Amino acid sequence: MNYKEIFRIALLLISSPAKAWEEIRLEEDKRKVHTAFVYPMITLCSLSVFLGALFDKGWGSPAAFQYAMTECCVMAVSLFGGYFLASYVINEIAVRYLQLPNDINSIYQLVGYSLVVIFLTNIVTGIFPSFTFIGLLSLFYTVYVVWEGTTILLDIKEEIKLKFTLIVSFFIIICPMLIQTVFNKLLFILH
Repeated sequence: MNYKEIFRIALLLISSPAKAWEEIRLEEDKRKVHTAFVYPMITLCSLSVFLGALFDKGWGSPAAFQYAMTECCVMAVSLFGGYFLASYVINEIAVRYLQLPNDINSIYQLVGYSLVVIFLTNIVTGIFPSFTFIGLLSLFYTVYVVWEGTTILLDIKEEIKLKFTLIVSFFIIICPMLIQTVFNKLLFILH
């Protein structure tokens, strides 16, 4: 994995989404987003949560390590599951209700790269939990990143562009949070 390239595209998506989406549109293999961006970013998010939990609870006890591992797993499962759940739901809505073509690979690409704000927010708040409120506010930037992506990547018609952008942004933000909540509830019940 080329982490230099991952951070370059992440920073480009944040600083200049239109330029980043133009680059992404030229990728020949749309499924490349999984291994080239989403999985490494999930790994970085999980690692930062693991380290943040260890800093918070201390390094000395097995309970602290268990807590850190649990938090790390919750983050990985919520982002991984949230990515695929959001992609599936968005594709179904696009096909059934908006009469768009069934192109799950383009949806994977749109959702995967649009998760950049959530990934970077989780990396920062994993290590510095006091920035959580600022991180939640930054999630609104996801709407702009998605707006640019739907324009360039999917060539959405102007009359449904706003509706589609809001639907995509909603599911990109909510799906990982939903899975994280369910996973935490299951951990509480099983513990």
